[in-house]
Amino acid sequence: MGIARIEELVPGSADAVRIPLIGQSLCAGFPSPADDFLEGALELPRWLAPNPPATFLWRIAGNSMRGAGIFDGDLACVDRSLQPTDGSVVVAAIDGEMSIKRYRLEGNRAWLAFENPDLPVFAVEELQDGVIWGVVRFTIHWHTAKAALKR
Repeated sequence: MGIARIEELVPGSADAVRIPLIGQSLCAGFPSPADDFLEGALELPRWLAPNPPATFLWRIAGNSMRGAGIFDGDLACVDRSLQPTDGSVVVAAIDGEMSIKRYRLEGNRAWLAFENPDLPVFAVEELQDGVIWGVVRFTIHWHTAKAALKR
């Protein structure tokens, strides 16, 4: 089995797709992915976002998923067309707020958990108003100080 090569992505090429960037952060509350909340769009290779109409980018707020390597300020690529499986990182609408969690399935019982031992685990069916909104396909984590990126 060979190593896959990442081809150079030419902006505006047929292999690029524009994915909307939601202007409000996950975990901070978000009513719907309407155009009023769009901050812009990023071009990504189609292989990273194979279903563009169902895909959104969201900024992460807070460190509730630090154990999964997802940190404050990262971008999450969320695909609404995917079904979660045990271990998936998901975006869930919980009591009207959008939040990122780890999806766990034990038998026929689904659980949502933070990847931070200081925060609680709870069953999906115990939520007043909880729905799995989408599955996180990947995240973008910055390794450069954010101040340096603004130059």
